Amino acid sequence: MTKFFTIEKKDHKSSARAGVIHTLHGDLPTPTIMIVGTKGTVKGISSEELKTINVPVVLCNTYHLFLSPGENLVADFGGLHGFMNWSGPIFTDSGGFQIFSMGHGTVSDEIKGKGNRHIQKTLLEISEHGAKFKSYLNGDIKLLTPEKSIEIQHKLGADMIAAFDECTPFHVDKFYTQRSMEMTHRWLLRCIKKHQKLNSSQALFGIVQGGIYQDLRKKSANFISKQNTKGICIGGSLGQDKTQMRAIVSYTKQLLPPEKPVHLLGIGDLDDLIAGVEMGIDTFDCVSPTRNARHGLLFSTQSKNFKLSITSSIFKNDHCPIDENCCCKVCQNYSRAYLRYLLKAKEILGVILCSHHNIHFITNFMHLMRKSILQDCFQEFKIAFQNQDNFQKICQKLKTL
Repeated sequence: MTKFFTIEKKDHKSSARAGVIHTLHGDLPTPTIMIVGTKGTVKGISSEELKTINVPVVLCNTYHLFLSPGENLVADFGGLHGFMNWSGPIFTDSGGFQIFSMGHGTVSDEIKGKGNRHIQKTLLEISEHGAKFKSYLNGDIKLLTPEKSIEIQHKLGADMIAAFDECTPFHVDKFYTQRSMEMTHRWLLRCIKKHQKLNSSQALFGIVQGGIYQDLRKKSANFISKQNTKGICIGGSLGQDKTQMRAIVSYTKQLLPPEKPVHLLGIGDLDDLIAGVEMGIDTFDCVSPTRNARHGLLFSTQSKNFKLSITSSIFKNDHCPIDENCCCKVCQNYSRAYLRYLLKAKEILGVILCSHHNIHFITNFMHLMRKSILQDCFQEFKIAFQNQDNFQKICQKLKTL
C-alpha cells in the first residue's frame, strides 16, 4: 500500500522539506500552494487553463458549495472532479472557517489589521452540536455539524478533506479559546467516526487550534497528532501581525509528527510562503493571488517587494510586460498599459489576464522553491528573495521562469 506522504529531501540548515502527497487523482509535489476555487471555480480561469499553467491542486469551499449548488447535485456529476472538469487533486475545507469568519472576521483580516469591520454577521449560534447560521444567499437557517461537514465533503469527492472546527478570532480571551479548542477536539472525534462509517478513501486532516497561547497550541498539537488522520492543518488565530503569526506557526510545527504533511490554512504572501517552508510547512492556501489580481496588484520580480500596482497612472503608457522575466502568456503578449486600461475600464478580460499571471507566477514560485530544496540551495533561494537584485540568478540556476 502506497504511503500517503513521502519525504524526498530535507534542507540541511532548516526544517524545509520536499515531498510528495499521493492522492487518487495524482501525486502532489510539496511544498506547494493550493489555488483557491471557492465555489468550484477559480474566478475567471477555466480548469483547462489551470492545467496549462501547471497548477497542481485546487482548494474548494464546503460552506459555499453546500449552500449552492448543493452537495447532492455535485455528487450526481461524480463529485467536484466531474462537475468542474478537473482531473488533479482537490482539497476541501470543512466549512467552519467561513461560518465563523462571517461572525468574527477572518484570520488574514486580523493579521492585516482589518479586525471585523464590514463583516455581515450571519453566525447565529455555536453549540456542542454544531454551528447554526443564516445563508447569505436567501436567509435560510442552516445547521452544520461535524457529521454533516464530513458527509458533504464525501459527496463533493475531494481527495483531501478537513475536519470541522471553530476558527477562533484573535480578540477573544484565553478562556473562550480553550473552550473552543476542546470542542474542536471533540468534533474531530465525531468527524473521524463519521469518516470511518462512510468507509471513505479520502484523506482526513485534523486542525490544530489554540490561538496565540503556546500552552493551548501544545495541548492541541498533541491531541491532533495522536488521532487517526492522514494530515494536519494549522488553523485558528495566528496573532495580530506577521511576526506573531510566524512565531506561533514555528512553535506549533515543531510539535507535529514529521511523517504527516502539514497544511497552513489561509496564508499565502510570498514572504510568508518562504518563512513557512523554512519551518517545514508542506502546503498552503490563500485567495490573495486572484483577489489581488482583481484589484490590479500583480506579482513582478521587477517591482519592489515583488508587487506591482498596475492601475497606477505611471503605467498608462508603459509598453513593458508585467514582468519581463515571466514566461506566462500574459507577459508574452500584453503590455502594462493595456492591462491598466482593461482594469480601469472594468473589462472582464483585465481580471482574467491578471489572474492568469498571478496564478502562473505563484505556482512557478513554489515549484522553484521546491527545486531549491532538492538541489540543496534553499538558503540561497531565500537570501536571493530577500535581496531582490539576485533573485533572477537563482531562477536561472534552477532553470525556472
